[in-house]
Amino acid sequence: MRLTSRFFIATAAVLSAFAAHANDPKAAITTLEARLARLGEPRIEGTDKAGELTVPAIFFGPRKLNNNFDVVDEIRKSTGAAATIFVKNGDDYIRVSTNVLTPEGKRGVGTQLARAAAYAAMNKGEQFCGQVDVLGTPHDSCYNPIKDKSGKIIGVSFVGFKK
Repeated sequence: MRLTSRFFIATAAVLSAFAAHANDPKAAITTLEARLARLGEPRIEGTDKAGELTVPAIFFGPRKLNNNFDVVDEIRKSTGAAATIFVKNGDDYIRVSTNVLTPEGKRGVGTQLARAAAYAAMNKGEQFCGQVDVLGTPHDSCYNPIKDKSGKIIGVSFVGFKK
């Protein structure tokens, strides 16, 4: 097989995988959840900074996700989705890893999940999928609660596609 044919086949495979998730938040959240599960069991251990805040540090296996962007950036690259990991901090959920940018062009780390329908579903331990405003931009989205091995809600995963 010539190099050109191999390149075409590889490119088609990548585009096919991307198309399977195109604007489908349920497929994209499944991809994010699978990626996180491969890292290991979620847990809280110590604290870390998220923007100007000090919040619990959320780990999946040995990897701390606070201020670590490779998982959310991989989701953007593979599905086209915005992705965020929130940690539960008191009654709030704070962004600790995200590819969502603020209007100033910075990652939205340290900002909180709005107290709306997704917030209510997370507190009940239920998935939420629907249209939401994410830092001023409407998205078709899905949120899943992140639970530790005892079943306690310790965070939230999010994916969304701009409307």
